[in-house]
Amino acid sequence: MSISAAQVKQLRDMTGAGMMDCKTALAETNGDIEAAVDWLRKKGIAKADKKAGRTAAEGLIGVASDATGAVVVEVNSETDFVARNDAFQDIVRNVAQVSLSTDGSVEAVGAATYPGSGKSVVDTIKDAVGTIGENMSLRRSTKLSVSSGAVATYVHNAVVDGLGKMGVLVAIETSGNADAARAFARQVAMHVAATNPLALTADEIDPAVVAREKDIFADQARQSGKPENIIEKMVEGRLRKFYEEVVLLKQAFVLNPDLTVEQALKAAEKDIGAEAKLSGFVRFALGEGIEKEESDFAAEVAAAAKG
Repeated sequence: MSISAAQVKQLRDMTGAGMMDCKTALAETNGDIEAAVDWLRKKGIAKADKKAGRTAAEGLIGVASDATGAVVVEVNSETDFVARNDAFQDIVRNVAQVSLSTDGSVEAVGAATYPGSGKSVVDTIKDAVGTIGENMSLRRSTKLSVSSGAVATYVHNAVVDGLGKMGVLVAIETSGNADAARAFARQVAMHVAATNPLALTADEIDPAVVAREKDIFADQARQSGKPENIIEKMVEGRLRKFYEEVVLLKQAFVLNPDLTVEQALKAAEKDIGAEAKLSGFVRFALGEGIEKEESDFAAEVAAAAKG
């Protein structure tokens, strides 16, 4: 099959591998992007799939919090110009605020009454489309709560207070000082923004993801020509390192790399005045997971010329 330049570019953007390596990988995997990423990783040519960084949507992430909980919402727009509009920012701010009174699901938030309007959040956004002149939508929302402790919020590169391109929530459960707990949880939220962990603990990682990593590590190890029992130990070692890279509690704490997040939490208990437990985190980056549609301009011109 023929491999398009657009496919090669997509794979390069995802892996950082060279153009010829990407072309070979796609040819070897019949143009399957995901399989091509694995092919490159098994050959030691590329690191993990970076596709979460590809974004298409504009808009804003909004956060809001109260004494025992916090929410993060994503409201999309078509252009960044609208995201800088005061009216749009007010909508996202109000949607985040009203979300606190719901369970945080996008259905519940969409159905909630928008402040001062008597209309639902979804209907208010629809009305704003006509006023602002651009399509907008509530894409997703999540809420974290604690029975005792705090949920901290952090907005990376905030455009105004509580609104930006990335929002993080971190829940910490403790019977100790809530303000001290919130201060530490906010530091962890900044860490999460920087490192984008897959899960809080190793047990929470999707088994399919672990199986995929083990398969790649085993293929890499076999290239060394070592016997299977040694390969098994090599895979176990690589898997431990993988957990240190992607599991929040096992990661080196960005604010003090000499400690893991788990160790930093233990140290923070002194200020908090009681045992503390990180019970959850959420990280929303604007537009993540939305595939960007890129047209092949040369192909369009050629098609138009033929027509």
